[in-house]
Amino acid sequence: MKRAIKSIPIVGALAVCAYRSLKRKSIKIESSKQFWKERYATGGNSGLGSYNKLAEFKAQIINDFVREKGVTSVIEYGCGDGNQLALSEYPSYIGFDVSETAVELCRKLFKEDQTKRFSLLEHYSGQVADLTLSLDVIYHLLEDETFNDYMAKLFDTALRYVVIYSSNTNETVSPAAAHVKHRKFTDWIEANRPEWVLMRHIPNKYPYRGRDEDGSFADFFVYSK
Repeated sequence: MKRAIKSIPIVGALAVCAYRSLKRKSIKIESSKQFWKERYATGGNSGLGSYNKLAEFKAQIINDFVREKGVTSVIEYGCGDGNQLALSEYPSYIGFDVSETAVELCRKLFKEDQTKRFSLLEHYSGQVADLTLSLDVIYHLLEDETFNDYMAKLFDTALRYVVIYSSNTNETVSPAAAHVKHRKFTDWIEANRPEWVLMRHIPNKYPYRGRDEDGSFADFFVYSK
């Protein structure tokens, strides 16, 4: 099943071409939600961080953690196009996204998988899970209100653990992008959810060195309550 799913989204060099083509379209950014809705609606994908070696690195870290801690349920806020999820090994999963296109794409990709469900974020209805996930999302939340609401939901719906994969700085990382706003999110957690403790910081196996194709500025941050 996973092999079949992985063959559907764009991979390798084609993913790079799609990403660069999307950048050339120059989506006018009115809000972070609008940007991602339009990105997926116009054929864009979840970005290079959800493909190839970065996707494999992320999947290994999370899958190992799920097995180690006996996690039985996972909620992800920002499921995207499903390519990253195709590498996952979760007993039970709910994926939320702001994009109708992304949600429908995931439903089609995983229609034979009864362990996975997908919904628009605006239709959230009180679900909780052992583990909540935020992968390559936080630095795309442009508005402070959107960021605050997202962080609150991420932590308030987790029963045991929160796994975040993101940059953690207020400084602009070169080259700057209009749809990216880096945030030192650990400050928010210390101020607003102090009962959650950072149990692991896992540096990226492929750190960013100037090219999106080669690495990422995101690390793993694992919290426990």
